[in-house]
Amino acid sequence: LIELRNSRAMDEARPTSGSQAHGLVPLFPPGLQAIYGECRRLYPDQANPLQVTAIVKYWLGGPDPLDYISMYRNVGCPSQDIQEHWHYVSFGLSDLYGDNRVHEFTGTGGPSEVGETAPPTWPAELMQGLSRYVFQSENTFCSGDHVSWHSPLDNSESRIQHMLLTEDPQMQPVQTPFGTVSFLQIVGVCTEELQAAQQWNGQGILELMRGVRIAGGPWLITDMRRGETIFDIDPHLQERVDQGIEAEGSNLSGVSAKCVWDDLSRPPEDEEDSRSICIASQPRRLSDKDTEQIRETLRKGLEFNTKPALPPISGPRQNHDRPQSRKDSLESESSSAIVPHELVRTRQLESVHLKFNQESGTLLSLCLRGRLLHGRHFTFKSINGDTAITFVSSGVEGAFATEEHPYAAHGPWLQLARKEVENFSSS
Repeated sequence: LIELRNSRAMDEARPTSGSQAHGLVPLFPPGLQAIYGECRRLYPDQANPLQVTAIVKYWLGGPDPLDYISMYRNVGCPSQDIQEHWHYVSFGLSDLYGDNRVHEFTGTGGPSEVGETAPPTWPAELMQGLSRYVFQSENTFCSGDHVSWHSPLDNSESRIQHMLLTEDPQMQPVQTPFGTVSFLQIVGVCTEELQAAQQWNGQGILELMRGVRIAGGPWLITDMRRGETIFDIDPHLQERVDQGIEAEGSNLSGVSAKCVWDDLSRPPEDEEDSRSICIASQPRRLSDKDTEQIRETLRKGLEFNTKPALPPISGPRQNHDRPQSRKDSLESESSSAIVPHELVRTRQLESVHLKFNQESGTLLSLCLRGRLLHGRHFTFKSINGDTAITFVSSGVEGAFATEEHPYAAHGPWLQLARKEVENFSSS
């Protein structure tokens, strides 16, 4: 539940006991104060902006992780042909309070810029939806990331149905006692632009959009009325994307997907084969080490200038002192059945059967053209379980699938070496 009102975040965040009881001036929560300070720098004449606030805060059991979303009127920049628009700034993805009521580690603040004549509330609802994904998955957003939304962002008939993320062009990173907070901007894009970002990279598409005024211009302002893609507006931009893919490949190293794999080299009644792992009603879960390795794989895939590598599967974990996370505390009872990592052996398979939903299947060409041909890797991580399918090239260190043993599995994690992937794609 949220409500729209004038900004009262500082008043709500003040202590109600202790210092007030002794007649002392209470201190504002330092994380909140730091973000407000940056907002005041950018908007000195809007000390009391309209604000969407969660009626029941997330740390009190409410459903919305963002405590506040402030809406500032931005006059644009006529010299750069940037139109007037509304600038939304969220409070809650980073640590506002420093008392562990929500956060264990500092995250990122999330602005969004939308052009409207009055401040609509749909951007706030959209930002709450993205924040719920961050809190539930424990993943974080980075500049250049994309979000497949598959629905008009404002619930209209608009072609703007997906999002790219980039650094906010106006708000500067701020230092708080809990770490640095940087601000990411949400940029609405059409399906064709999302697909180009997947095939190439998000930053490349954002740079193209900055050169097209109707698609956002230098500040990448989202206009839900836009009915043409950047490729409709300037067909030559498609050539630049194709050239970028050919020269650089894709920096998308993996996606969440609907996928399963089946070991055809063993009889189905063998309880240890991947049929029981992937399609039984109670699939065996990935160990913490495997899960962390896949996450690290996806992170490393975004680094163009580093040597592509999978973290060593046998290496010890380095975060033994990390406190229990929200995800750990919310796991179902089935998590108690996790097989100890040391007891899960890596198996070489003779043949496998892969199944993908249509959207995931369309990314197979990206996997081959944009990743494997450039010596990289690509992972499909199932959204319905702990199954993971990673395609690797010969240049990826730490892979347990090789040219000699092109199909290999470690628990529910399957790897396929590039030679067999090429055979697979042509069949």
